[in-house]
Amino acid sequence: MPTENGQLIKQARTGLAARYLTALRAHLGRKSRGYRGHAQRLGRAALTGGLVTLDLARIHEQAIVALTSSHNFANGRNGSLKRAGLFFTHALIPLETAQRAARETNRHLEQRNEMLRLHTTALAKGNHRLEREVARRRAGEVVIRKGKEQYRALFLESQVMQKKLRQLTRQIISAQEEERKEISRELHDEVVQTLVGINVELSALGRGAVASLHAMKAKIAHTQRLVEHSVSAVHRFARELRPAVLDDLGLIPALHAYSQNLASRKKIKIQMTAFGGVEALEGAKRTVLFRVAQEALTNVARHAHATQIRMSISKISGAIRMEISDNGQSFHVGDALLAKNPKRLGLIGMKERIEMVGGKLAIESAQGKGTTVRAEVPFHLEKTKK
Repeated sequence: MPTENGQLIKQARTGLAARYLTALRAHLGRKSRGYRGHAQRLGRAALTGGLVTLDLARIHEQAIVALTSSHNFANGRNGSLKRAGLFFTHALIPLETAQRAARETNRHLEQRNEMLRLHTTALAKGNHRLEREVARRRAGEVVIRKGKEQYRALFLESQVMQKKLRQLTRQIISAQEEERKEISRELHDEVVQTLVGINVELSALGRGAVASLHAMKAKIAHTQRLVEHSVSAVHRFARELRPAVLDDLGLIPALHAYSQNLASRKKIKIQMTAFGGVEALEGAKRTVLFRVAQEALTNVARHAHATQIRMSISKISGAIRMEISDNGQSFHVGDALLAKNPKRLGLIGMKERIEMVGGKLAIESAQGKGTTVRAEVPFHLEKTKK
């Protein structure tokens, strides 16, 4: 939801501001050259937190203001302002790199769209020529057969183009999954560990025996709460990108954890039953089932106004079936798949994921009965050797 997303960005900005101030103070104090890696890690944290260059500039400005009392930035000879500027420049590198990559991706997409438009125009012209040829030579059986052959060639070309487009869509989905794994790994290995380290240091400082610094301890305690909240937000973000429990424990624990989190946040009752043998599925199929369930549950929470959700995973002949049903508002499935409907991307993504592993997806929605999403993927257990 937009409000929730804005709150997460605000929390990320607040947590990053404290880290940035600490890092800049340490850099200005020791006057070392080994600051580039630390600054760029802060830049990557800003990027994963949804911040932009202007947000990081504001954080840098706030840090400069906060350090004015201990550093004379007005004195150009001491080099403090220059060192602070270099630190900020290196923190901007991940953001600028991401922006360049996004521009390059957009450029490639525009090129592909232009190629598709040209092919579509050529196909339309070919179809028009074919219709005129068939109409002009309708009386000749031989000519009609030739026209059919030309039409078939164009139709086969259209099928090839559609296949290429589907392959591109699947490549995008695969690339998104790999990107989520990478982001999740970075969040766990770098961001979270850094925040936990800061929290430990602040906790040790808060237990100091300097009685005259009571106000400072109160401020440190408040900062600890902010850091703890940031850790929680980062963990939640990492779980949504690629839950570690899916790789470490399996599909059922991952779905159970995600359902519990969603139920507590959205005040929805979720009942789940699962066939334990589903864990024998290969990793790609388990990932597909998790992503389909994630998308379906998210759609219910956002649009259906439901109070109850039933999710079941069962074994049927030659396949694993997952059903997700709710008691919320229904919708017209055909209208939801129209090209101008912004919700169609989620439904198409679910369908594409299932078809990537040779499965099939069905969505049923009726007034008074809610919506049911049914996904099936092939499942064949190997015979046990005696």
